[in-house]
Amino acid sequence: MLSPNHKILSFYGAYYMIAAHFIRLFQAPKFIQMYQYNHNDQILIEERVAQFRRQTEQFLNGEISEDGYRNLRLRNGVYIQKHSPMLRVAIPYGVLNSKQLHKLAHIARTYDKNYCHVTTRQNVQFNWPKLEQIPDILAELAEVQMHAIQTSGNCMRNTTSDHLAGVSVDEIEDPRPYCELIRQWTTLHPEFDWLPRKFKIAVSGSRDDRAATQFHDIGLHLVENDAGEVGFRVLVGGGLGRTPIIGQVIKPFLDKKHILSYLEATLRIYNLFGRRDNKYKARIKILVKEEGLEKFNEMVEQEWALIRDGLEVSDERFAVMKSYFKPFDYDKKAAGNVTFAQYCHENKTFAKWVEHNTVEHKVAGYRAVFLSLKHPETPPGDLTDKQLDTVADLAARYSFGEVRSTHRQNLVFADVKQADLFQLWQLLNAAQLATPNIGTATDMICCPGLDFCSLANAGSIGIAKEINEILDDMDYLHDIGDVKINMSGCVNGCAHQSVGHIGILGVDKKGVEWYQLTLGGSSANEAAIGERLGAAVPKNEIAQAVGTILEVYVQQRLHEETFLETVNRVGIEPFKVKVYANH
Repeated sequence: MLSPNHKILSFYGAYYMIAAHFIRLFQAPKFIQMYQYNHNDQILIEERVAQFRRQTEQFLNGEISEDGYRNLRLRNGVYIQKHSPMLRVAIPYGVLNSKQLHKLAHIARTYDKNYCHVTTRQNVQFNWPKLEQIPDILAELAEVQMHAIQTSGNCMRNTTSDHLAGVSVDEIEDPRPYCELIRQWTTLHPEFDWLPRKFKIAVSGSRDDRAATQFHDIGLHLVENDAGEVGFRVLVGGGLGRTPIIGQVIKPFLDKKHILSYLEATLRIYNLFGRRDNKYKARIKILVKEEGLEKFNEMVEQEWALIRDGLEVSDERFAVMKSYFKPFDYDKKAAGNVTFAQYCHENKTFAKWVEHNTVEHKVAGYRAVFLSLKHPETPPGDLTDKQLDTVADLAARYSFGEVRSTHRQNLVFADVKQADLFQLWQLLNAAQLATPNIGTATDMICCPGLDFCSLANAGSIGIAKEINEILDDMDYLHDIGDVKINMSGCVNGCAHQSVGHIGILGVDKKGVEWYQLTLGGSSANEAAIGERLGAAVPKNEIAQAVGTILEVYVQQRLHEETFLETVNRVGIEPFKVKVYANH
């Protein structure tokens, strides 16, 4: 039987009134903002910066110990990496505007080494800031309504979502208003500031899950019931890292008005009973696994019954949230433009880019455009300061001043006229942002690995370059279709190797870099954990091993069968035989 952690109960008692006060503030319309903070919002962010500036100065002066400063810096997005601090900037549900992009470019030039890195949770990281200058960076971010609060530490992290939210043709409902609702609820929530471990929430509103909701601590998927009502299917206990687990459905249908109270009840149970004696067993996925979904569900339901009525979200509150995400003023004449089709017919290179890097938009005459951050000569997910400025200018010109980050470390212009695609392609191509490889094998997810991360066991960036060289025949690459390669330099799995169609995990063998391979993973609707192929492969063989896997796929596949379909049909044995033929 579980016994409550009495220290946590004392914490609840001490902060209950503060939490209630924050909730009241949250429910007041005057505090609701989205990228356009009111006076109180701005003061909150600025005072947070000033507070961290004092704390950093005290640490540098020897007035705060290393251990004492650690929790303070983590809650402001500051990690200590291999060579320097790393600052992770929050990008709520992956949405940025042009002004914010220009600021990121300025920070990259002024405080870093002229680039930033896009993460798999839609955030942005700077790998080379000086610790004493990080408060200055945070102050500059505050000027454009950005921050790094809760991007690290044992707290509720940035809420993520579908990068095609609001424009995808398979959407049931736009998830962004609910993401913003959750963002405001989670930010500086005093009751959950010291959780057993980090906590991540993802929200999807489409029939195809592009937000990996089944691999989050809580996944929320907008669904429609038999009565035609839209609510949430709630999943709990998903996660990756050293113990990858697919989340389980704890609530098949939750009325929207109960979204905050149900989240609150779930977090309370986790906060009370989550393991604090072992950080490797501290995530909610372990609690759900050890207790069983039925028992965990009972505990949540009991807690939920106590708070449900007091935390209902009103229709008026939802209306306010939705008002921030009204459709843009689309050109009604865009659908009649025929130049797009003409350019595709006349220019095969452009047509290939359109095929791979653009997708259908719910509004006729528009398409969503992916900006590939996977140029063969560039570390996956990296953007230079010049590219950031270019993206900002192009977003303002072609996509209503908005850009989005994706879970696969790319960017999206969600609202581009088809008539503008050819000109946009030319400009993106000049900026090395138009590699036509979205959804192909070279559209790899890749963590910084041993080049930067102090936790890494092996490199990732160099291996990605080698794999690109193996697959430099683009005709062949496009012929093999949708193949998702995910590569992490350590078991923490920042690059989601466990759910890659081909997963690559760096391991250390007595100071030497080796790599484990898995096949058949997926973070989409039919979620799956990849199956280990066999023994680890040495560093000088891993790129060729990936090439061999793809060759086996081409040999084994049936007509128009995808890589994942082939692996699921034939199993891993044919791949294993070829990869280890000379071992």
